[in-house]
Amino acid sequence: MNFNKFNTVKTIYWELDTMVKCPRCGYENNDISVYCENCTYPIKNPQTANSNNKKDNGWNISTGKKIAIVLGIVVIALLLFSFIYNSTQHDNKSSLNVISADEKVQEGSNYPYQAHIIYNGTWSGKVGDPNYIREVSGRGDESYNLDCAPWDKVTMVIEKSDGSSNELKIELLKNGNVVAENSTTSSTGSVVINYNY
Repeated sequence: MNFNKFNTVKTIYWELDTMVKCPRCGYENNDISVYCENCTYPIKNPQTANSNNKKDNGWNISTGKKIAIVLGIVVIALLLFSFIYNSTQHDNKSSLNVISADEKVQEGSNYPYQAHIIYNGTWSGKVGDPNYIREVSGRGDESYNLDCAPWDKVTMVIEKSDGSSNELKIELLKNGNVVAENSTTSSTGSVVINYNY
């Protein structure tokens, strides 16, 4: 067997690749060699040699640190969302009824809406926030302070109870100014106002 041909081919192959000198004997080895081909001295750490020359892109952070970073970002985002949400909500304390010990509804002084019913006869209906509607009835002209905050929807539905052809007129006032009104002269008529601030 002719070993010279093999050594010539091996030398040509090595010349194509980068060569690494052995720190012990000075023999030039192929850069992919883990051990010196002359003296078997370790040229590279076998664990790093198997990593196929992975590039360090600066993001070699352990999985635990990555999870901690992601959780930190999520917590900060939730806190920020909570702050923004709470700062944009209306103060709903002023739109709640206060019930006294004798079970009477006490209306607060900060409610801006009033319902005026103007009719020379008997009537009945519903007024207030559609979610907390209040039933009313009476004879003749009446006014009601509505348990609605400035941002609430307001509904008024009043109908005649006596079958008269007199005019039934309703007005919705906000801070003393008429913001909506409606009327009817029909004997079985009802009048409706739906007001969105």
